[in-house]
Amino acid sequence: MVKYLLAGLLLCGMVQQSSAQLPPKREMRAVWIATIENIDWPSRKGLSSREQQQEFITLLEKHQRNGINTIIFQVRPVSDAFYASPYEPWSQYLTGRQGQPPIPYYDPLEFMITETHKRGIEFHAWFNPYRAAVNIRSNNTAPNHITRLKPQWFVTYGDNRYFDPGIPEARSYVTDVVRDVVRRYDIDAVHFDDYFYPYRIANREFPDGNSYRTYGRGMAIDDWRRFNVDTIIQMLSKAIKAEKPWVKFGISPFGVWRNRDKDPDGSPTRGALANYDDLYADVIKWQRLGWIDYLMPQLYWEFGHRLVPFDVMVNWWAAHAYGRHMYIGHGAYRIGSSAAWRDPGEMPRQVQATRALATIQGSAFYSSKSFDGNPMGIGDSLRNHFYRYPALRPTMPWLDNTAPKAPYFTDAFEKPDGLEVRWADDDTTGQTRQYVLYRFEEGQVVNINDPTKIIGIVPQMPDPVVIDHGYIKGRNYIYIVTALDRMQNESMISDPLRVEMRNGRVHFEFEP
Repeated sequence: MVKYLLAGLLLCGMVQQSSAQLPPKREMRAVWIATIENIDWPSRKGLSSREQQQEFITLLEKHQRNGINTIIFQVRPVSDAFYASPYEPWSQYLTGRQGQPPIPYYDPLEFMITETHKRGIEFHAWFNPYRAAVNIRSNNTAPNHITRLKPQWFVTYGDNRYFDPGIPEARSYVTDVVRDVVRRYDIDAVHFDDYFYPYRIANREFPDGNSYRTYGRGMAIDDWRRFNVDTIIQMLSKAIKAEKPWVKFGISPFGVWRNRDKDPDGSPTRGALANYDDLYADVIKWQRLGWIDYLMPQLYWEFGHRLVPFDVMVNWWAAHAYGRHMYIGHGAYRIGSSAAWRDPGEMPRQVQATRALATIQGSAFYSSKSFDGNPMGIGDSLRNHFYRYPALRPTMPWLDNTAPKAPYFTDAFEKPDGLEVRWADDDTTGQTRQYVLYRFEEGQVVNINDPTKIIGIVPQMPDPVVIDHGYIKGRNYIYIVTALDRMQNESMISDPLRVEMRNGRVHFEFEP
């Protein structure tokens, strides 16, 4: 796979990176972990609790090695739960039978959040708002599934069953489900994908005529459907922030908002589907009005696609960020699927193009399974090039812009395997969540905006310590440490720790 990696990077013209083009210090680097149909985790239904936990840790460590700093985990695929829910039954994709808890018992969501945070990675809880049952001819729902308790809230469309978004009680129920998770679990974000009103089935109308007659209020049906989706997004936004103001709310929509033939502000594309016209999701409105904290459009097309080119779409979305975060969703699952996606330079070019736009703050890859086997060297490309150096996540000053207090060095010791560096802080509020340790060699400018100087991002602990394995005895260094809060606000820098050779002996100089 190394030859594919090098070929891709050469095609991007990025094998050598000038000092003027530092990698970003702050960047969203995410991967989706899908649970429906056991796409990513667990690998199959009915694994033991121990096997599930080990699979998740293995998956997490793989992505950590690749430089991923955020996972987007599907906690509610079909109105069921990968956690102990008072509203919905245990997922069939976890245990093999809907309503059956793990044996021996554990709470997967609590376990996964703990393991994810332990590694300095954010956990975004991914919900599907309206999908209630798939393959209904063969699907056996649990007795306490909401489709059995409130059948009047649901419609059947194709082989699936959906909440009717036009029914106010259904919207309130979905909001309660999400609010419960925000309240009880230490998630970092609530994440929705592109499924609002379902994708159209040819020559079949979504069967919401009864609710439209009851609640339509004289609106055109398309406007009413958009009103319904607008309403639940507002409800969720308020509910999330009322519980925990720091929990982010993000949407990953289909990659086309509207085509220009329908709206002059739409993209110059000829896609058959659009969020606004077909899924009734006016995602740009939500971003513009600040109802959400980020958009992550699914740009699963290649450069030069005849209808929806990646290069056109990434620039269109970049122009519609409205001061909130914009991340790009990449179709890693498509690698190797066609001539365009057998080009080892396709995905590197996409990441490069995304980074070149100031209003885009990072990337996400669908999905975790796509990295198995390192197709076209994608894992190598991230680990050895694009994500070679660590990145803090972008801040969201509209949620929180107060940085924690700066830490200070307390001691340093030479060890056989490197230099042991210790520090402390005076934060009694619990605001500090992580520390960032930087190392500069003699003569280098102390520039903490250079991520190549980061030698460790470690969790907050009572007696923080890092062993710098890259330390070379006899060289002079300057170390700097900073503190991060959960929103990645970074403190002022510490007083420096200077390591110098004097008269053949190592001398440490720091301000306690």
